[in-house]
Parts: sequence; C-alpha cells; structure tokens
Amino acid sequence: MPEFCDVAVPVPLDMVFTYRVPADAMPVVGGRVLVPFRQQRTTGIVVELHDRKPSVTIKNIFSVLDAAPVLDEQLLRLGRWIADYYLAPLGEVFRTMLPLNAEFKRSIGYRITADGQMALHLAGVSGSSARSRRTPEEQAAEFRVLDYLAGCISENASGQESVSGKGTASAVPLEVAASRALAPEGSALVREETLRSATRVSRAILSGMVRKKWLAREDLSAAQDATRTMKVALLKSAEGKLNDNQRKLVDTLAASGGKVPVITLRSPDVPRTTLASLVRRGLVEIVDAPADFSVSRSKPRPSLFEFDLNPAQQSALARVREGVVARKFSGMLLHGITGSGKTAVYLAAMRSVLEAGRSAILLVPEIGLTPAVAADLHQIFGDEVAILHSDLSDKERAQQWHRIKRGDARMVVGTRSAVFAPVADLALIIVDEEHDSSYKQEETPRYHARDVAVVRAKSANAVVVLGSATPSLESYFNAKKNKYALVELPDRVEQRPLPEVEIIDMRQEYQETGHEQVISRKLAAEIKDRIERKEQVMVLLNRRGYSPVVLCRTCGKKLECQNCAISLTHHKREHRMVCHYCGYTAPVPKACVHCGSEYVYFLGTGSEKLEELLHGMFPQARIARLDRDTVRGHEDFERTLNALNEGELDLLVGTQMIAKGHDIHGVTLVGVVGADVALGLPDFRAAERTFQLLTQVAGRAGRGQTPGKVVLQTYFQDHYAVQYAAHHDFIGFYEKELQFRSWMHYPPYSALANVLVRSDKLDDALQWSGTLGKWFDATRHEGVRVLGPAAAPIMRLKRDYRYHFVLKSPSREKLNTTLRAMLAYSTQQKIPRTQVIVDVDALWLM
Repeated sequence: MPEFCDVAVPVPLDMVFTYRVPADAMPVVGGRVLVPFRQQRTTGIVVELHDRKPSVTIKNIFSVLDAAPVLDEQLLRLGRWIADYYLAPLGEVFRTMLPLNAEFKRSIGYRITADGQMALHLAGVSGSSARSRRTPEEQAAEFRVLDYLAGCISENASGQESVSGKGTASAVPLEVAASRALAPEGSALVREETLRSATRVSRAILSGMVRKKWLAREDLSAAQDATRTMKVALLKSAEGKLNDNQRKLVDTLAASGGKVPVITLRSPDVPRTTLASLVRRGLVEIVDAPADFSVSRSKPRPSLFEFDLNPAQQSALARVREGVVARKFSGMLLHGITGSGKTAVYLAAMRSVLEAGRSAILLVPEIGLTPAVAADLHQIFGDEVAILHSDLSDKERAQQWHRIKRGDARMVVGTRSAVFAPVADLALIIVDEEHDSSYKQEETPRYHARDVAVVRAKSANAVVVLGSATPSLESYFNAKKNKYALVELPDRVEQRPLPEVEIIDMRQEYQETGHEQVISRKLAAEIKDRIERKEQVMVLLNRRGYSPVVLCRTCGKKLECQNCAISLTHHKREHRMVCHYCGYTAPVPKACVHCGSEYVYFLGTGSEKLEELLHGMFPQARIARLDRDTVRGHEDFERTLNALNEGELDLLVGTQMIAKGHDIHGVTLVGVVGADVALGLPDFRAAERTFQLLTQVAGRAGRGQTPGKVVLQTYFQDHYAVQYAAHHDFIGFYEKELQFRSWMHYPPYSALANVLVRSDKLDDALQWSGTLGKWFDATRHEGVRVLGPAAAPIMRLKRDYRYHFVLKSPSREKLNTTLRAMLAYSTQQKIPRTQVIVDVDALWLM
C-alpha cells in the first residue's frame, strides 16, 4: 500500500504537493482528497501514489472524498496538456475541469476562548472601560458575540434548545444545530454565517476578536452532496391561528404543490424563526430530496426535421458518420453560410452517435444559445441530454455533471467548460460558431475550448467538427493546409436567398441633414415599413448603456473609473455611471468632477439610448432590448427570445448577443448602427471581428419564407471588412486579410503570446516589466521575436497598472521554451507569479 500521494492543489503554483496517505482510506489517482494547505482546508486531485519519502515534514490527508476517479486517465492527460501548453498551474486546470464546487462547502467556525469568557465576565461586572479605544457600538457588538457563544456553551452542555444571557434569542436557530453536528462533542463551535446572523456583526469585528484571542477560529470546510437539497414539505392543512408570515409560507407551499426548496422560502420580510415555528407545530417538515432541474424553458422548433437534408447537408453528414464509424480521429471544418442548415447536420450526426450507444458533446459560444439548442436536443433525445454552462448554480452544475458521469446523459450541450464533460465512449465533439472569441477563457487557465476540443478528440479517437459561417482565419488556413477536412454548405436551406445588404454612409447622412443621426432616414423608413407589414426587426448596436462618454466642455476631461483607465458609461434607467470592466459605480454628475463646471456633455449612444429613440419614433411598436443590463440570467434571455419567436415583439434592440446563431423566422430586417466601432481598436484582429459580427447579424434576416434585408450604417463604407461583409464574400475577405497577416507575421503565420505584468503600484509594474525586458534583451531567443515592454492599450484595469510584451514565433515549441525560461527568471527575481500573466494564443491584446 503506497504511503504517500502527490496532490494537485488549486493554487497559483507550478507544482504538486505530497501528503501522507491515511491508514483507513486509500485515495485513487484522479480522485479528490481534502487536504490542509497553509491555514485552510482545500480539495485537490491525486495525480500519483508512491512510497518516495520527501525530505520535508509531510502533512496528513484529512479525508478521501472519492472511491472512484472523478477524472479518468484521458481527462488527466488532457489536463496535463492544458497545463503544459498554456503554462497554467495543474491544480487550477483541474479545478476548472470539475464543476463540483457545490460539493465542498467552505465554512469558518468560531468558539469562545478562556480569555473571551474572562472579557465577558469583566464587561458584565465593571461595564465598559473608559480608556477603551473602541466605540460604544463596537463594544456592544463584541459583547453580543461573547454572550451568544457563552450561551451556546451552556446550551451545549445541558442539551437544552435555548440559550441564556443578555441580547440573545430565546431559541437557537436550526442552523446552529446543524453547525454543531460537525463540531467535536461538547464543543461550542458555531459557523460564521450563523453567528453573524444571530448577532448582527461584521467580519471585521470577528477578526478583531480573534486577534485579541477572545475567539478561536477553525476551518469547517467539508464535503457535501450537491445532487440533493433540503426541501420543505406541507404535511397537512393549517388549523388554528397563523400569523401573517406563517400564512404566507403555508400559502406558498400549497401553491407550489406542497414541496419547495428551503432556499426559495427565505425572504428578508419573513424571519427564519417562522419556518421553525411551523415545524414545531407539525404543519411542515424539512426533508432531504433530489434537486430539481429543467434542461430548458425554451420552446423547441416543431419543424426541425420536417424538411429533407439537401445534397450538401447529406454529404456533410456522411463525412461525419464515416469518421465516427472508423473510430479514428478526424478533424472537419464545416463552412456553411448563415441559414445553410448546419444545426440540422449537427443534430442528425448526434442522433447517429446516440443510436450507436456512444456519446457526443456540442459546444455553443454564448449562454444565451444554450437553452434553445438544449430544447431542440431534448425534443429529439429526451432525458439523454445534459446541459453545462456557468450561469447554472453550483448545485445545478454538479447535478448535471453527475448525470453525465453515471451515463444517464450521453448528449451534452454547453459553453466552453462543457468540453470537459466526463462522457464515456466519446465519438463526436461539435464546436458551433468556432470563430467566437468567447471560447477563449480570459482567466487562468487561459485555454481555448476549440483547440482543447481538437486535442480531446484526438486522444479519444473521435471526430471533431468545427462549424461556422465565418471561420477564424487560423481554422480556415489549417483546412486549406489539409490539417482539417473542409466541407462546404454554400446555399441556404430550401434555396432561400441571402439578404440584400444596403450600406448607408453616415458622413453623407450628416451632410444632407445637417445634424448627427443615430437612426438614418433609410433605416427608419425600412423599420416603419416592416412594422406596418407585421414583420419583425432586429437592430444591433454593440455598445451597452445610454451614453458611453461624459465630457466636460470647459476643461475637456472625461469622467473615468477610479479603478480603470476607462470612461464611465451613463446608465439612465439605473441613474448611475458604471464601469463595464470592474463594475465600479458613481452618481450621475451634475457638474464636472475636475473643474466644477456645469457644462457636462453626455456623448455617444448605447443600446439603452437606442431603445429609447426607437420607442419615440415608433410608439405603437412592441420593443425589447437584449444586452448584459437586461439579461441577469438565462431565464431573462429565454423569455425575450421566446417572445420574439411567438410574435409578441415587433422590434428587438441589442448588442452582439442578438447576432449569434438565433433562428427567428419572422425577422425580415436587420439594422446595424455603428457597424465600424471595433475598427478603431489597436488590435490586429479588429477587421476580422468586424467582418464576422456584420456577417453573423446579417444572417439573422430572411431565415423564413420572406426574403430579408440588412441596412448597414457606417462611417467607413470603403473599408474592406465592411465591403466584403455586405457582399457575403468570406473568401475575398480571407485572402485580403491573410496578406496583411503574412506581412506582419501574425497568426496564422506565427504563434503568438501576450505576457502581461501588472501591479496595483505603478513603480512595481514599471520595475518588473523593465526587469523582464532587460532579460529578453540580454538572452538569445532564436526564432522568437519580442515586442515590448509597452503600456497595455488599457493601461490601468481593476486597480492594476499594466505593461505587456507580445511574443511571436513560427515555432510553438520555441515560443513555449522561451516563456518557461521567462517565468523561471521572474521567480528568481521574486516577481509574484500571479502578477505575470502568460496568455498563449491570445485573442485580446488590450
């Protein structure tokens, strides 16, 4: 039996840690263990069992959480590849791969010490000290905490259900009993959340009392079953007198069928003691029950397979089936214009996989697309479908993960993290809209789900299909070099025409009207015509808020975020200024914060202002807006899209959220306001992103029986990205853009990495970036070109000052070697690992 095990712990360190194996339980490679790390408990993944005794003192594992691996050998290999390729700590990679946070509840407990009991006694005898530096409010808060915990000792020793002492409740909350169940017998250990709720104190007060040694703090973090939840069940109809709060809970239970989760009954207006009173009276009981989950509330399309696949679709489907049957890795780029029926090919291929008793994963770029696709899959495959994305609660994600792991669901749909779904006998991975930048994670580990999908398919001898109407230049370049098979869908289904695109030059519009226009005369006329014909319209403006800039006309300065070098955006409905990067908010200024002038000018237009303008122009129209401000969760997204599908809306305004993948047959007109916003960004991919966005949003028009039209407003009508998008000419754009990339040695002609050095202190950021810059200059890196250091385009973000290097090389191996050497040198120079960010295959250089 091995005596030691190496554990990958989710910390920003490029190493694993050795622990002693407990005598009563044997961990498994790929399984989780609960281990001590510094002053906390945390979970980690076992990567090796061995008998090699380390030269340092070894800590013991607290507990073994899994009898069988949660990550099989294939997923362990995938995790190691991600850690190696993206230079990410292995423990953080495994944490990303496992959506099981709900199964580990991090909690802190407090108990009163002997010093605390003495302080309580002295306070009770002599009152507060006149020389104390604490305010009366702080003293009162500390007394409440000490009195509560001392009362818990009395209750714990006597076994009674009440506590005594000044300022404490007459009955112990149910949560106290639950927290004591985890504490050693005879102790008075109370969870932090329970203590703060009962005594109304802040964490700062508790931390101060720990420093005074009045309280002892202990880590109570432990595993729990996330697939089940506590529910309240109504036992019998209420008899006797009930107060208003009790009646409210009983009526809620009755209206919900007699059983609801405890958390849904919690309300700021209803005390927690109300539920405890109903339990004591025998009217309700709290039971352990499976957690509820709905795959999707979106309505599936009733005619998904009523049409026959055309010859191009049949050929694409045959290629996929051929690869699946061969059980050998094959990569395929499915390049189909918007409305060409790519989704039908995906679903038909997945149906073939399911009929063969194997598994498939479908990745979509946006959370908003997941419910619609899941509804289609559920219509076809029933309960064989699982859904994974970040907008689910931790418990919901854990429940779905376990369904996949058990084999209850073999068809998985989700955003980028679904690429790690623990399916058995994987046959097919589909990456829809493979060009989308949301497949790239912008925090550690900075992996690209499309590339991870290719590596996973290769490891599993599966087929990977990358689908898009506007493939990334890298993917199309690889297909042309025969790294992938290129499959084309050149026509829309049922021979429907592509929408007509009309370009409106907003410079000429200004000359003819004499003032700045948000909605051109042509677009306004087209919208009016569609509304009169009872057709639907989409209008895209890829900018949130009401006004993106607030400018002082006296001193010329902008109102910027305190944490970022970014202008604050005016949100009129919420009546506040918001930073879209860090979330900082400020009141709407009545005068300039710099010079005091009253001449404050709100400049520019966002989606909120556009919605207001359209309401004024078309008061009879039913208008909705879809952006990050109106969509707080996936239910909001589903509700709006369902309303559009059902014909309950005439006009939908939104950001890029409305441009991706939605199949709304009633939309016959798409207007694009500010089509060229992204062209001004200092990013070599600006033209590609603009072309993709314009092509994708244009594809929302004319997907039904009525031909569509696109009105594209721009100040740069001669730009090649705008012109090629207007003519639906991907090949023309690809060849033009590829010339610029080859001249400047950008992807796909070279591998690229962005190294970002950050610190909340400007001097540190300058010193560290200068240190690394001198190292790059002094060290020979054959085949690697280093640009920088230079201030990042957004120099300050979330309080950090930022400087960066851009590295380019035709050899990925040489680039990786250089980056590893740079990280090793930065460690030698005592530069914190978390302050040097390495982004391999970076998509965002801002």
